[in-house]
Amino acid sequence: MKKPKAIIFVSLHSFISMANSFNSLKKFLMLLLVMPLLLSEQLQAQVSIPNEIKASFTNQKPKIDGVLNDEAWKSAVKINNFTQRELKIGEPATERTEVAVLVSDQHLYVGVWCYDSEPEKIIAKELKRDFNYDLDDNFIIIIDTYHDLRNGFMFVTNPNAARADLQVFNNGGTSNAYWNGVWNVLTTKTDSGWFAEFEIPFYTLKYRSNVAEQIWGINFERNIRRKREQLLWQGWSRDNRIQQLNHAGTLTGLNQLSNNRFVEIKPYATAGGLQSKTDNKLLLNGGGDVNYLLSPTYRLNLTFNTDFAQVEADQQQINITRFPLFFPELREFFLEGEDYFNMGYGGNRIIPFYTRRIGLNEKRETVPIIAGARLLGKESNNTIGIMSIQTAADDGQPSTNYSAISWRNDIGRQSVVGAMSATKFESGRLHTTNAINGRYSTSKFLKNKNLDIGGALIQIYNTDVGIKKGTYAYRGFISYPNDKFSVYSSFQQAPMPFEPEVGLLIRRNFREAFTDISFKPRSLRRFKKVRQYEFKPASVTFTQYDDTRAIQTFEYRIQYFGADLKSGDKMVLNYTVVAEGLINDFEISKGVNITKNTYWWRQWEADLKTFRGRTLALAGNFIWGEFYDGSAFRNRTDLFWRAGKYMNMSVRYELNDVKLSNGSFRTNLVGSRIEYAFNPNLFGSLLSQWNTNQEELNVNFRLRYIPKIGTDLFFIFNQLYTANANVISVKSTTVLAKLVWRFIL
Repeated sequence: MKKPKAIIFVSLHSFISMANSFNSLKKFLMLLLVMPLLLSEQLQAQVSIPNEIKASFTNQKPKIDGVLNDEAWKSAVKINNFTQRELKIGEPATERTEVAVLVSDQHLYVGVWCYDSEPEKIIAKELKRDFNYDLDDNFIIIIDTYHDLRNGFMFVTNPNAARADLQVFNNGGTSNAYWNGVWNVLTTKTDSGWFAEFEIPFYTLKYRSNVAEQIWGINFERNIRRKREQLLWQGWSRDNRIQQLNHAGTLTGLNQLSNNRFVEIKPYATAGGLQSKTDNKLLLNGGGDVNYLLSPTYRLNLTFNTDFAQVEADQQQINITRFPLFFPELREFFLEGEDYFNMGYGGNRIIPFYTRRIGLNEKRETVPIIAGARLLGKESNNTIGIMSIQTAADDGQPSTNYSAISWRNDIGRQSVVGAMSATKFESGRLHTTNAINGRYSTSKFLKNKNLDIGGALIQIYNTDVGIKKGTYAYRGFISYPNDKFSVYSSFQQAPMPFEPEVGLLIRRNFREAFTDISFKPRSLRRFKKVRQYEFKPASVTFTQYDDTRAIQTFEYRIQYFGADLKSGDKMVLNYTVVAEGLINDFEISKGVNITKNTYWWRQWEADLKTFRGRTLALAGNFIWGEFYDGSAFRNRTDLFWRAGKYMNMSVRYELNDVKLSNGSFRTNLVGSRIEYAFNPNLFGSLLSQWNTNQEELNVNFRLRYIPKIGTDLFFIFNQLYTANANVISVKSTTVLAKLVWRFIL
């Protein structure tokens, strides 16, 4: 199709022509970045006195029942100075909230009093482990055990005593929501509100050793959903979140912590069967993990005959681009140390170390893991991670060793430098991907605003070819992530020879500049139902082929309107100009090809979401307009039903209706999820997905029982159906039971 003729499109095309070098575009994007920084506003105070809470030592373990009537709680020092972050920043809490902390030689206990003047209006419909805490009234604890103002452990509960936890890294920059610590919480609800009692063993945490008295960072947050009221103890600025530990308060009184070493043994056994059209077999397996706490600082993990049978199936995706899809890591062993083995590259074009390369092949099928070892820890300002995994020979692939070592050093209050190396060794050949990275971060920029500047340089090396020109990639970024103005700009390059065999490349042979500017003013008084608007005058992506400098992708997006209502509903309207430069023909769908050329098109996008905390909620994304040399309509719609605290259900539908000069196609993806929780320790889910592109129906049922914290029993049922000539038949059925038992020596 021809290039757009409207003035704005001519201007954009002229801009591309003028930006005939990568450096000139970077200068332009940096200019866009600096402009809104001059408009920063004064930050409100974030420190509330007292900003220190002292743990009271107790020799007698309190009864964990959520009642909080033990003598130790009656004598503990409470804090109650909570401040609103939403909806009325800086104002006192409308509902009284109190917190106290106890400590024994082995455990940390946190008592929470969430008083409520209208307890019948408390929202609590989640019950299972790792629940969606954004939907319910909840209480959050975050603990910075190293007091490094960067990393921490977050624990969340709601009035039903549902549990969620995650690890926080880089002062809230990244987190691991799949981490499952060993801890417990129980709650009660009365006419006065709801109350929670947390029990956190010290072996769940990592902290400095050989210190006379521990001083930790700590912060608390309470959310009252019906009011959309968010309360924080410290750091309630809208430019920050509870995950930003540099604004946390301090926890003292930890002068009798245990430094005992311990060994945790977690053997597993699986039993079941597989039935398919070509094979029937009995599935029996066993193995386990050994976790050795060398000190409160360092933990050694050993794994043998590693098994991931309990991991939920991937969410299916339909790809109508010429780039590979990204599937997130879901296996707990790799997720727990995810941040330790992050090369700091950032972005979504290049993932230098992609752990799904280990134990999974290109078809996302399991490759047996013989054994592995991992050491994680932090001493002073240095963070160390070492990992080595050996996979078995499988389906023509030789036995392979994957290893990684990383080092990171904290500088100043928030900044960091690091280095990492990841290797792949098979059949006498060694591949290595090496990186150095750094990030300067501050929350004191221009009247206490957040600013991040960083980057990474990556080099690969193969023993069979030696050092080769162009086997590198680099990325730099600058970010101004604040509430009213948010600006992000980055530039990166990866020449054709760059191929990290331990990573994932979404794009190859490219250099790219990107800038995104958001303006998010708060609602004017006349529009009382709007909490915050969002406008994006420019979101620009300019990607070139590195060797020819021709356009690979260009995208200019304008967000004309965005609104976050006080009710929790959201709406967004975008307009985008896109260019794709194809240097080869590509098959977008079976029998439909797009010939090499440079294509320009325009499209609209609307995104509508109702508040997920309601009994019924709806989310819809609609994209329509031109597409290559034709047109397309794309839609994703999600329907959510929260029937109660025992059952939740969702249905997802995705449509791609594409009409091109060389042919047309239509794809449908339908998925449903039913979750049922009998109590916080017994819950299950049924996931079904129908993909017309692959003509497959996948059904995955998982039931999880936690007889005691740290021990798990899983029941898994998988069934795959195929459709051939409109006849649906069972392709394979797998039934498995898995028991993971936990022993402490």
